Amino acid sequence: MKPNPTAKTPAEVAADKAQAELHECIAKGRSVLLEAGAGAGKTYSLIEALKYLIKNRGPELLRNRQQIACITYTNVATDEIKSRTDGHPAILSSTIHSFCWSLIKDFQPYLRTKVPTLKEFDQKLADIGGTVGNRRIEYDLGHRTVSDTQVALWHDDVIALMVALMEEEKFRAVLTARFPVILIDEYQDMNKDFAESLKKHFLETGKGPLVCFFGDHWQKIYSGVCGKIEHGSLAVVKKGANFRSAKGIVEVLNRMRPDLPQAVSDPNAVGTAVVYHTNSWAGVRRTESHWKGDLPESDAHKYLDALKAQLQAAGWQFDGGATKILMLTNNLLAEEQGYGSFNEIFSYPESYLKKEDPYIAFFTDTVEPVCMAYQSKRYGNMFAALDARTPRILAHSDKDAWKRDIEDLVKLREVGSIADVIGHLRKTQRPRLPEPLERREAEFEKYVASSPAEEDAKMELRKKLGAVAYKEVVALDRFIDDKTPFSTKHGVKGAEFENVLVVVGRGWNLYDFNQMLEWFANGVPKGKESTFERNRNLFYVTCSRPRTRLAVLFTQKLSLPALTTLRTWFGTEAVKEAVLV
Repeated sequence: MKPNPTAKTPAEVAADKAQAELHECIAKGRSVLLEAGAGAGKTYSLIEALKYLIKNRGPELLRNRQQIACITYTNVATDEIKSRTDGHPAILSSTIHSFCWSLIKDFQPYLRTKVPTLKEFDQKLADIGGTVGNRRIEYDLGHRTVSDTQVALWHDDVIALMVALMEEEKFRAVLTARFPVILIDEYQDMNKDFAESLKKHFLETGKGPLVCFFGDHWQKIYSGVCGKIEHGSLAVVKKGANFRSAKGIVEVLNRMRPDLPQAVSDPNAVGTAVVYHTNSWAGVRRTESHWKGDLPESDAHKYLDALKAQLQAAGWQFDGGATKILMLTNNLLAEEQGYGSFNEIFSYPESYLKKEDPYIAFFTDTVEPVCMAYQSKRYGNMFAALDARTPRILAHSDKDAWKRDIEDLVKLREVGSIADVIGHLRKTQRPRLPEPLERREAEFEKYVASSPAEEDAKMELRKKLGAVAYKEVVALDRFIDDKTPFSTKHGVKGAEFENVLVVVGRGWNLYDFNQMLEWFANGVPKGKESTFERNRNLFYVTCSRPRTRLAVLFTQKLSLPALTTLRTWFGTEAVKEAVLV
């Protein structure tokens, strides 16, 4: 019998069931959480919910001058939602920060009393007498500044002030009157305090707007966010579909996560999922705290190169964008990408990969965008990346000076050290160093001049950093912006690729995947739930990226319980010894 071309796939059947349940909750006015695993089509469900609301409540909302708020976490997502709902006037698609600011900005007297309670403003307000006075509270570019006429907020400040205002009944009434329905995309990445505020004031009381959450708590991989949301008044709809990955990969995900089984889109697309480990390697493994059990760097490289050659012979393509290599083994990552010095200088890779170090943050958030924009002649973008204190072009002579200084900076990035670039920027102020870095540079000059008998760790770090070739910053920035074939696993949430090779090792203080796999087999120790979740989620996110082929290479030694977990998920025959050819 020929297959029916109009018959729905298993994934479509599962998706339709979840969508009907979601619409039923909305129709009954019950707040709901849609749990949509990797590849389930979460954004499609959100868009369909918006269309359902437009059809059933759009005219009423417009008559009452009300809107449905759809809160996202990126401008790209905001634009996509606007496009797919045809810019309907009943929908406000907005990032979380813009949404909150649109609500709180008119409560200026209240904001003036609350800003001094934000610890980040202690020093800035102390310099002007400790109070805001009559200054207007503003939020534009996301820089904390205090001038004679205004106080400018950072992104996190907006959320903190929103949470504070949510305690006020009058404010909640204003919010509800304007937005009787709120949809939140990627709910697991919501600020913890904001999530608790929604639960406390809306879910627990049964008052306020209808709130619909869309996301997946297994894809929470950032710190400081809420993750799983649970409340008795919240209906939960599980979307058991996978429109991304082939059957072999989905089967692994289902064994990994049996509480949310997914149906595949094409039962005939088999796919492959294989694990390679290095347990048979006979050399001496690393023993340092965060590297314990991992291969020495050179040997890890050999295993990676050998596996790439093996996979290529089996039909994998490592050029043209078909394959992504996701790495959570920092020694390999840094050396492959050309910024290995940072791995030697910083105790933790988060310091530079997450831009926790202020110098790295300034270089990657300001210097590199300025230089890249200048080189591509996008001068508007160049000035948008600059600090508000940076002198602008006011005369033709300013234009000549800007051109000279930026061109010198562009050249210096290729041939100079970090110290050379800092010196150039302090001299030209194009771009200008942030005030905290200016203060640190002044401290560093005194430190070097005084030749102290006792070393200062912060100043010694600055000395080592200054000696690094600035081109390593350029390489780091390219990696962070995902312009290379490699990625950290944090950088690919939501992305998908034909083939994915995951390289798992040590070198990170927050991650030990052998331990996570052991806990899957033996149970999670009390008090270690958040550690387990962090490791589990990141592993799940990486394994769920490919469409057709998945390979995982462990450079750290795996225990028997860890291997047992992998064999349970991938199958005994699919867990193999990696070989050196």
